[in-house]
Amino acid sequence: MAAAGVFASEEKPDGGHHTVPLVRAPNGAPVIGFAGWSGSGKTTLVTQVVAALTAKGWNVAVVKHAHHMSDIDHPGKDSWRHRHAGARQVVVASPRRWAVIYENQNQTEAPMLSELLAALRPCDLVLVEGYKRAAIPKVEVWRGETFGPALWPEDTWVFAVATTPDLRAKLSCNRLMLPLENPDAIAMAVVDLIRRSTVTVKMKAPFTR
Repeated sequence: MAAAGVFASEEKPDGGHHTVPLVRAPNGAPVIGFAGWSGSGKTTLVTQVVAALTAKGWNVAVVKHAHHMSDIDHPGKDSWRHRHAGARQVVVASPRRWAVIYENQNQTEAPMLSELLAALRPCDLVLVEGYKRAAIPKVEVWRGETFGPALWPEDTWVFAVATTPDLRAKLSCNRLMLPLENPDAIAMAVVDLIRRSTVTVKMKAPFTR
């Protein structure tokens, strides 16, 4: 599958329902996003979900969007010296781990998600943290409007909302509600979507506080 064909087209709402299709990366792995505003706890949740899936034998890859890129190699390290000498690509390899560092001082925006997915080696599943506007099935991590407005009322790619017990008790949400305090349950919701290939959500259910 070419990188340009990564994202599937979502089906049009019909009779108040909408089907969110499974999306696959060029390596064939399903792609599931975790979206939410800064401070909502996306990284903590994704880390927990990765641990839960890995414990069940899944080979998981993670793509994370960062607004401010911190160097993954530090001043004085060999790879840092190579990059600062002018190398545009640096590969650091050891028997147990290897990494590719791409340098592009002229690029002002982060790479497209499709580009990053195309660079992945074979795996069972790709979890994407950030890229909240991407056309991929997404779990929204929401802790209330202190952090930002909910995404799901406008984003038809959000198939589930992971939130706290107090917010679950107050909200009437037209998406699958997941317990933020139970990452194993969220991991199983991801597995369920993968096994069913689609998930149907109601588009006209009320959204109230």
